[in-house]
Amino acid sequence: MLGAHALLHRGERPDAAVQTANIERVAAALAALAHDHELVVTHGNGPQVGLLAMESAADRALTAPYPLDLLGAQTEGMIGSLLARTLHNVLPGHRIAALVTHTVVRADDPAFERPTKFVGQVYPRQSAELLARRYGWHIARDGADWRRVVPSPAPERIVETDTIHELLTGGTLVVCAGGGGVPVTADRDTGALTGVEAVVDKDLTAALLAEDLKADFLLILTDVPNVYEGYGTPHQRPVLDATPAQLRGGGFPAGSMGPKAEAAARFVERTGGLAAIGALDAAYEIVHGRSGTLVRPDLTAA
Repeated sequence: MLGAHALLHRGERPDAAVQTANIERVAAALAALAHDHELVVTHGNGPQVGLLAMESAADRALTAPYPLDLLGAQTEGMIGSLLARTLHNVLPGHRIAALVTHTVVRADDPAFERPTKFVGQVYPRQSAELLARRYGWHIARDGADWRRVVPSPAPERIVETDTIHELLTGGTLVVCAGGGGVPVTADRDTGALTGVEAVVDKDLTAALLAEDLKADFLLILTDVPNVYEGYGTPHQRPVLDATPAQLRGGGFPAGSMGPKAEAAARFVERTGGLAAIGALDAAYEIVHGRSGTLVRPDLTAA
């Protein structure tokens, strides 16, 4: 799973050229793994969907802004295309496919009442408050700055799991579940899908997909080399090795490391496999135990 800041670094302008350059770095890191492993690549979309939401809200040609589910689908297509073509260039002979993916959530998920998912750029507080008044946004502190927050319901089911499995079985490297997948609810009687105004938690979607595909390893790549206790304080300390229970006891923020820690913990608990969290550029070293935070089963509880 590629964190959103692997594609657009904090504070960078969201220009297409900037993101294209960052994708090349992402592809190089993944190529080192693809030679020895079957890969399914998921990714974040927070900065991108936030940018599209702002543009849509400001577009006077529209009677209403585009909903987040459709904006999420747009980012899946854009980021999926960038990843697919760049991976094609660095992995000649490999089959690469980017798939727009839908994720079923519960209509009564409490997350709809408590927006926590950061989207878009960071702003000084005064600018964020102005945008919140103008567009009716919810905002929250993100480090030293402020960002928009939106509902982030938990994934219940990924609609295209069987298709992803078939592609993987056929030797295809699949890019999917971008931004957690397009959020939809499913009618209990007919199964009909309806888009909802939210951004699904991308880390929990990655963990669920990895579980359903019976993956051996869940790798969560972000913009820090490890999980840290006391991050940003004088007592900051890297966590190199942890069980799910230990990771959950870290009290990590809901808007940043918290979902990553929970996703890694869930995958390890439910599958008995391994998970790791670390920096994009160290992807190969993380898989081989030389970097990152390893999350492993609690052997004493077995």
